[in-house]
Amino acid sequence: MQGTVDGFSYGLVTPVAAFIMACLGGALGLRCTTRSLRHRDTFKAGWLALGATSIGTGIWTMHFIAMMGFSVQQAPISYDRPITFASLGVAVLMVGIGIFIVGYRGATALTLVTGGTITGLGVATMHYLGMAGMRLHGRIEYDTLTVALSVVIAVVAATAALWAAVSVHGFLASLGASLVMGGAVSGMHYTAMAAVSVHVQGAETPAGTGDTATSLLLPMLIGPAVFLILAAVVVMFDPLLVMGDPDWQRPAARSVHRPGVPAPRHVPSYGEPANWSARPAGRAARRTVPRGGHRSQDW
Repeated sequence: MQGTVDGFSYGLVTPVAAFIMACLGGALGLRCTTRSLRHRDTFKAGWLALGATSIGTGIWTMHFIAMMGFSVQQAPISYDRPITFASLGVAVLMVGIGIFIVGYRGATALTLVTGGTITGLGVATMHYLGMAGMRLHGRIEYDTLTVALSVVIAVVAATAALWAAVSVHGFLASLGASLVMGGAVSGMHYTAMAAVSVHVQGAETPAGTGDTATSLLLPMLIGPAVFLILAAVVVMFDPLLVMGDPDWQRPAARSVHRPGVPAPRHVPSYGEPANWSARPAGRAARRTVPRGGHRSQDW
């Protein structure tokens, strides 16, 4: 029997909440990636790992918040916990591979395509692995063309996100990029869900074994809460993550001498000879003795 599928059981609540979580993970991930590229120090790998975890967790959380609004009228739905959280590991791992490729190889066309393809396939794998953890008394089928379209959207969205991570600087630009990324990931999810059809076995079916969507809500809220706290701490102690390179960190521009404008005088510091700045660079101090026998100093 064909099941009646509803992807918006709670109206716009779950799509909007899912979109916000995707944007949150994307924004934090993009800023962490930018931080790693601008400061090539021993913490580079840590920033990239934090960015990958942020994006992967944000996408995973977005998926299962959206799935809370998915229901089949004739069959209660539950979820297998190991498969569900395995999908989280896949998301973080595949996103991490893509980010590390771009972070260490640079933003060339080849690295962006390679990293974007790996990341996009990871996002799609996370989605369909999470769907495989769904338990109901029936059979889930997919439309092949719609599934292929969802994978293409995931790859394009991931490539654009990696490009934004290495090319977009500043708070407003990063905010816009995270909104676009959240919209693309949400579009990929609901495109993939449009490919779903359910064939239910029997008119009245019991719930499957496993955890319900409500029991998965707590771990889904813990992850975003931790990252919100982490984002607040990082922004508090490292303004570069939000504002980009501040003016006080940029090297001072060399003054250009204009004709007719006196050059700024150098004020000697304590212990520095008064006319030391007027000497040619690299010229060593020397003492000269004139013919008259009187010793003088040429500084």
